[in-house]
Amino acid sequence: MSDPGSISRLDKLRALQEWLDWQLRQTRGRIQQLEAQERQEHHQAREKRVQGKPRVEKRESEKRRPRTFPDWGIDDIGVGTLQSEVHRGDCFAAGKRLRAISREQALAALADGAPACEVCRPDTALGAP
Repeated sequence: MSDPGSISRLDKLRALQEWLDWQLRQTRGRIQQLEAQERQEHHQAREKRVQGKPRVEKRESEKRRPRTFPDWGIDDIGVGTLQSEVHRGDCFAAGKRLRAISREQALAALADGAPACEVCRPDTALGAP
């Protein structure tokens, strides 16, 4: 038999369970505090990095500027040929070697026999005969 003044094993286990529940709540609360602190520190560090990079952002925005095109251009057609083809400046069929030329130069090139691009038809846009 057990002593009338002693605590039963069941009561001891219940007391232990209550203490462990309290410990678990304390631990979970501390974890939440530390996670919030880490999020705040991460946010502050990110703001510092962003503030320290205005030139990089400017360079990136410069890269995103729309490409500007000349009104008219001339491009060598073929390798080793002396013949050039006249294009509108925004023609997608023009090669990478497109040189910007004035309206008058484009008209003169067409008059001298340079072919007009069959895609952008600069001769039509220029009103060339």
